[in-house]
Amino acid sequence: MPLIVDAHADIAYNMLKYGRDYTRPAAETRRLEAGTQTVLDNEDSLLGWDDYQRGRVAVIFSTLFAAPVRFSKTEHEKQVYKNFDEAHKLYREQLLTYHRLTDSTPDKFRLIASSSDLNLILDNWHSPTPEETGHPVGMVILMEGAEGIRHPSELQEWHAMGVRLIGPAWVGTRYCGGWREPGPLTDDGRELLAAMTDYNFILDLSHMDERSAIEALDIYRGPIVATHANCAALMPNSNSNRHLSDRIIEGIIQRDGVVGVVPFNSYLKVGWVSGKNPRNEVPLDIVANHIDHICQLAGDSLHAGIGSDFDGGFGVQSVPPEIETVADLQNLVSLLKALGYSETDVENILSGNWLTRLKRDLP
Repeated sequence: MPLIVDAHADIAYNMLKYGRDYTRPAAETRRLEAGTQTVLDNEDSLLGWDDYQRGRVAVIFSTLFAAPVRFSKTEHEKQVYKNFDEAHKLYREQLLTYHRLTDSTPDKFRLIASSSDLNLILDNWHSPTPEETGHPVGMVILMEGAEGIRHPSELQEWHAMGVRLIGPAWVGTRYCGGWREPGPLTDDGRELLAAMTDYNFILDLSHMDERSAIEALDIYRGPIVATHANCAALMPNSNSNRHLSDRIIEGIIQRDGVVGVVPFNSYLKVGWVSGKNPRNEVPLDIVANHIDHICQLAGDSLHAGIGSDFDGGFGVQSVPPEIETVADLQNLVSLLKALGYSETDVENILSGNWLTRLKRDLP
């Protein structure tokens, strides 16, 4: 089986909001959460260390994420902020959560802050290790929504603590238009991008509104990707700015970036709603079609990847029926080969493309 890199997972958010323990299997988490509010809010978990092992998921982009209070059900929810100071506090606590997790369980999870850190993780996965021992999963830290950055002068501290990718938007932020709240880059956003280049942060266009993303492609001189976003061309009449137009995908390709496809049914079939529509309406081959669309635009297999967003507001109830946990992303192998992709192409898509960029862009 090829290695997998999953470019988006809200690990710390779930640990702090729902008390999820990702050192245990997803099946155990589901058993413990059965009948609880967590499942009503976030559905059944798809992630766990044992599942990463079975699926050979060697590296995950682990997010810092909190929601503005206007997008919460109550202002007393956990991981919700009213102002930039609160956002900063929440994001910092999530970052410290990753440090505590990796310090306490280095046999299971390790931070990746440099290319040498990455090489150590890959060496471990490529070495013969007894199955019961397993391999540590590497965690690259991604800030999703940049309102935890109160001023660009704080970038030095975030970088020193291990943040390597920054997505300025979730919904609209003071930096740019975003999902559900369209708009251009702001002056603050331009200042942030200019400061990010000093540290070679990887810019994540996911969730950015089209106008913001177009300008960012034009002015940002550092590396650019979209960790978790699907193709607008395959989602006609979705009336959502969450998907990437061919123009944005082509811009990422021209900047030698990668687009991570999301196996979330609502982002694969227009009008699909969890609890109303059955999972089998959205087979996994639709995910393969989104990957193929990116590859067709690029003319090669070097710019598509996976960014599952698993446990990011949805769970097993809202993914294609071929997926029960993150380990089942391996089912994409046969589907991609059926579309004519070679073994090398498949390895590029499942891990190689992300690994190439990390080796190039990490310190």
